[in-house]
Amino acid sequence: MGWRIGQGFDAHRFSPDPGRVLRLALLDWPGEPALEGHSDGDVAAHALVDAIASAAGLGDIGTLFGTDRPAFEGASSAVFLEGVVRRARAAGFVVEHATVQIIGNHPRIGARRWEAEHGIGQVVGAPVSVSATTTDSMGFTGRGEGLAALASCLLRPAS
Repeated sequence: MGWRIGQGFDAHRFSPDPGRVLRLALLDWPGEPALEGHSDGDVAAHALVDAIASAAGLGDIGTLFGTDRPAFEGASSAVFLEGVVRRARAAGFVVEHATVQIIGNHPRIGARRWEAEHGIGQVVGAPVSVSATTTDSMGFTGRGEGLAALASCLLRPAS
């Protein structure tokens, strides 16, 4: 059993509910529109769950934490990350490194990048790089309708 690479993607539209707070990269972003979703809608965490799950041969976020399970309604995406890391470990893998790129016009990630990297890294037990980009006004993220995220990870065999 050798090293594995995984990739993940997620996208959610912004919620029309002004009472919700954006949850992104395991952080709350007060004053920003929240994302719709069965759970907290955290596209960064969801993309990383898919990357880890695919690398470990565990399927995807829907397989592991599907919307058909009421227990996950409104859940923090930290629960999903903790769960997939635990399952990857049981399958014989440990996260060595991960990257997450958030795609959208706002929020501005730079000022909280270290906080996001540290928080996600604490949950997955490995260094995590967080970056952000826009789509130069193209597509649903460019029109300000929602956010997307890409993630990749490197898993090594557990010792």
